[in-house]
Amino acid sequence: MGLSKINPSNLNSWSGLEKKFKAEGSKHISSFFEESDRLEEFTISWKDFYVDFSKNRLSSSTLKLLIDLSNETNLKNNIEKYFAGSTINETENRSVLHTALRSSEIKNPELKNEVETSKERITSISDQINSGKKLGSTGKKIKDVVNIGIGGSHLGPDMVTEALSYYSLGIKPHFVSNIDPDYTSKLLEKLDPETTIFIIVSKTFTTIETLENAKKIRKWFVENSNEESIKDHFIAVSNNTEAPKEFGISSDNVLSIPEWVGGRFSLWGSVGLVISIVIGSKNFLEFLKGAESMDTHFKETPFEKNIPVILALISIWYNNFFKCETEAVLPYNQFLGKLPDYLQQASMESNGKSIDRNGEKINYETGSIIWGSTGTNAQHAFFQLMHQGTKIIPSDFIAFKNSLYGDTNLHEILTSNFLAQTNALMMGKTTSGVEIHKNIEGNKPSNSIVINSLTPSNLGALISMYENKIFTVGSILNIFSFDQWGVELGKSIAKEISRGQDNSLDISTKKIRDFLKD
Repeated sequence: MGLSKINPSNLNSWSGLEKKFKAEGSKHISSFFEESDRLEEFTISWKDFYVDFSKNRLSSSTLKLLIDLSNETNLKNNIEKYFAGSTINETENRSVLHTALRSSEIKNPELKNEVETSKERITSISDQINSGKKLGSTGKKIKDVVNIGIGGSHLGPDMVTEALSYYSLGIKPHFVSNIDPDYTSKLLEKLDPETTIFIIVSKTFTTIETLENAKKIRKWFVENSNEESIKDHFIAVSNNTEAPKEFGISSDNVLSIPEWVGGRFSLWGSVGLVISIVIGSKNFLEFLKGAESMDTHFKETPFEKNIPVILALISIWYNNFFKCETEAVLPYNQFLGKLPDYLQQASMESNGKSIDRNGEKINYETGSIIWGSTGTNAQHAFFQLMHQGTKIIPSDFIAFKNSLYGDTNLHEILTSNFLAQTNALMMGKTTSGVEIHKNIEGNKPSNSIVINSLTPSNLGALISMYENKIFTVGSILNIFSFDQWGVELGKSIAKEISRGQDNSLDISTKKIRDFLKD
């Protein structure tokens, strides 16, 4: 059975939230600190995480109504179905079990065997490459790995390898995703075919962008090496077993992607092979363990102290009642520079829907627009709008207690900026007279997520936190979070254009097509 199909806007808790917004929506955040025990109620300490959501336009009684909303929409039962492997992706008739890829407690024997076999293949290949047991065709040690994929096959691995670059064992990662011949050609100039491994990631092995890039790279490789050596330098991650063989890839170098894993949540399995190669299998497994620990927290913790649930409820509160269209993700760590891009796809592709699970047009807000950048760079870019603009932009500020390299001086300056910005957004600064232009109203909301240090385990937990937040939002808002029919439409039209079957195009698009051809 699938998830509950309840229109949240018809519930008593939703009506209560509408009344709360009218009564409290314009109140200043600082006034909510008059409530007794606010910091106790509005903070969560869990393992290496400390989450402070007290700087929100959110009273204790409103939070209780949001919790009521989660209960009235059967969130607890939906979470159980999510982890049990029920067919919750009903539009594609699939289970959603990417969480199983990072689980150590799988009860289903068949599923357990599939997951363990996948882990063994990932760790075996990455260990062989890093140890030098697996060499290039000419006997040279591998120095570079190129991941060829798009969407979830690119954004996740790219983000994680950069985030965990401190833990790199020495092999340099590269990513080819967009069909941009200039970029690919420039990358190939840097590479030595004798010391490079290429990973082609495509579930069907028919993804246009991925296959065209792979063909270009294959041609370059053969011209600079030979066709026989493809078997030593190319790996496929795909469910299509025949197409990789035709490409020249050995069957021993083909890893599968389970049908129950969606692309944007796939980095935990074979799609994460490049991660394991770059940081080593030991760190990769720690990464999985961290994600699993957050899954356990999500499954077992009461909603009042459940990090993904609380973050999801706050998101729904701002999106639907304040009509805030965007959310900013602001990591105060340069290694996490690609996290906002990754979360863009994970969230917007999941919850950007206008039809509910009942097949009806939605009469409330669903997917928020996710964006962001790293502090302190962001402070010198778009923070001006956040402080003095007319928009309310709920924000997640992410900081780490400890520096990886032990530079306490600069790290203290970094965290001082992190602390200053959340305080300034809330409190602002009042001026008058001729300097009215310096007036900063404050009352801008934020969440503070402080983590002990950027380890593989903690990064896994952070990503899992956001994944489970995304699920919670979709669950409560009665939408299917694990399909992407809007994406599929664009793909199908692109195929028609490339085949010359484009008579159905509108006149504007036809004119642009003709201009491009001239």
